[in-house]
Amino acid sequence: MAFTDASLTALRVFREVAERGSFTAAAAALGYTQSAVSRQIASLERAAGAPLVERRHDGVRLTAAGRLVVRRATTVVEQVDAAARDLAGLPDGHGTVRFGWFASAGAAVVPRALARLRQSHPGITVATREGSTPALVRALRAGTLDLALIASAPPFRPPDSETPALHVQTLAERSLCVAVPTSHPLARGEFIDVADLAGQRWIAGSRTEHVMGVWPGLDERPDIAHTARDWLAKLHLVAAGCGITTAPTALTSVLPPGVRILPVRGGPSERRRVLLARLPGRPSEAVVCLGEAVRIAMLEADGEDES
Repeated sequence: MAFTDASLTALRVFREVAERGSFTAAAAALGYTQSAVSRQIASLERAAGAPLVERRHDGVRLTAAGRLVVRRATTVVEQVDAAARDLAGLPDGHGTVRFGWFASAGAAVVPRALARLRQSHPGITVATREGSTPALVRALRAGTLDLALIASAPPFRPPDSETPALHVQTLAERSLCVAVPTSHPLARGEFIDVADLAGQRWIAGSRTEHVMGVWPGLDERPDIAHTARDWLAKLHLVAAGCGITTAPTALTSVLPPGVRILPVRGGPSERRRVLLARLPGRPSEAVVCLGEAVRIAMLEADGEDES
């Protein structure tokens, strides 16, 4: 079986596996069974004459052959989809940017950037999605995103170890803070001592993201009272007196009534970097314009935080 005999379905499935990082997640996204996804990948590997993924306990990792194939697969699938749009008399997607962003960026920075872009370049269409930084990096590698706003915690390393290295621009570096109810004793000052975080009840991220929302490095097992992925839900739980949570200063402008965001002192400074990432190479004009709008929105948000 020659690689030229690979089916379009198999290429679509492989691109989804590359983006999602596991057969199970790809199957759920496509509405397939996991065994159907496995069969499609197996047929593609037979056609390629080489393993395309490395099966691991936490999902899959693309091999060198897999990285090559996913780039080509993305091109083929997009060209077929463009032809289908042309045949249907639909726009060809020129001037469209697929943009991903981490959760808290959607509270202020992303809406502001999209509003600015709509005013300056009304012809550019942006399709967005929220995701964790690892998921967004996989989507960039799979070619299903053009640009992503991602977050990085110390030690600051490249967002992944694949080659070629992603083109990354640092937009901001901020201190991690803690959101507390205004009625809480911790809200009385202008900062929180790290020792006072002991014994607190925390509102953390859902599922595998429990560490998100809890102050890093606590010398105790955290008391997680509630879990929620959505940042607005977390902040409203804080306002209701259900616990406290970590938060970036970027959320200051969208706080619900009854919540304060305060810096933490007395321990190592917890810093977070906000990065704009894309694949290497010359970006389209639409990607450049969106990137500039995001950069300006970040500067404006930082200016409000300091005022």
